Amino acid sequence: MDILLLGSGGREHALARAMVAGTDHALYCAPGNPGTMALGKNIDLNPNDPDAVATWAKENDIDLVVIGPEAPLVLGVADAVRAQGIPVFGPNKDAAMLEGSKTFSKEIMEAAGVATARCITCEDTTQAEEALAQFEPPYVVKNDGLAAGKGVVVTDDLAAAQAHAAACVEIPGGAVVIEDFMSGPEVSLFCVTDGKTVVPLQPAQDFKRALDNDMGPNTGGMGAYSPLPWLPENFVDEVVARVAQPVIDEMARRGTPFSGLLYCGLILTSRGIRVIEFNARFGDPETQVVLPRLKTPLADLLYAAATGTLEDFEELEWRDDASVGVVLSAQNYPATPVLGDRIDGITDAETVEDVHVYFAGARENENGELETSGGRVLLVNALGADLDQARERAYTAISKIAFREGHYRTDIAARANDIKIPTE
Repeated sequence: MDILLLGSGGREHALARAMVAGTDHALYCAPGNPGTMALGKNIDLNPNDPDAVATWAKENDIDLVVIGPEAPLVLGVADAVRAQGIPVFGPNKDAAMLEGSKTFSKEIMEAAGVATARCITCEDTTQAEEALAQFEPPYVVKNDGLAAGKGVVVTDDLAAAQAHAAACVEIPGGAVVIEDFMSGPEVSLFCVTDGKTVVPLQPAQDFKRALDNDMGPNTGGMGAYSPLPWLPENFVDEVVARVAQPVIDEMARRGTPFSGLLYCGLILTSRGIRVIEFNARFGDPETQVVLPRLKTPLADLLYAAATGTLEDFEELEWRDDASVGVVLSAQNYPATPVLGDRIDGITDAETVEDVHVYFAGARENENGELETSGGRVLLVNALGADLDQARERAYTAISKIAFREGHYRTDIAARANDIKIPTE
């Protein structure tokens, strides 16, 4: 199979590695990164240009297009590729609004009977201030549109909540969603779907805050782990039955079937499972810890989703290993990260047993040296017999990597065995 993968981050490096492992698939990455370069061929193609992507895929006889990031989805890249008759893993532009607009996703959840937080959408500062007066702290203020995982502020400070709301609505066409605060441990569950059948992957937990003990500003994610030993045994089945399948059915009923990856961002409250948000693609950094546990060939699974044949797909097989991933970020991330610093030690890090380093904000300079090029630079993933062993391997590997003022959290998965689901 000839595969075109769109994107350049750690998520795409993980997708690339999982799709080609043990296969003879030919992989093209647009634009890719130094990690994907070792797995296929990086090409100079703008992933956000629907016509350019569709034309290139057609001219190069691509069998499957896999869309990694959210931006190409909401710009209609999947629509253009499908119009050429090429199977594509990723929802069309209308269906991608599940991620592109939090207001739209709330409407879908209400119609599908899916439990989520009460919310008010505002389009100007006056509406936002009036809405905030109807909520108790902590205030949850979300940019209605795409924000690369950093559009949410949760604060007890009313002035800070008002300021974030104002920043959201001041963007041309912008809006802000203000909603009730929900308390409990969070879970990410990826669901592969062809618009009818839903196939869940294994749950993971992401760490959004920049600093240890969940302090500091929100980020795109500083690490993740899987499996989650504290989850109820029937958790995945319940999410499929009460969240994913109803949403997929509602999208189909509206004439905008959702085919691709439905990312369910969930919270386990004292009143049960609630949806925080949906994304229309694999999440970063959870992808980098979930896919190393998958034994079933990923490319076959994504092709089945893209061609509407998931109903007949074999049951997924998983490794027993635990998986822990820790992000190394650039100085001053997530504010204004310092870029262009040389990265050393990756080869040494990968000598640690069952460790793999995924590239995100890293590039090769004119001298062929690796340097930082984004806020989240690398993710170090380790497998182990249990979470403790996986953590030990991940942090041993991290100690071998160096770039100026590189930062990482030291507590990823440290308290996984102590998490409790709240009760009323």
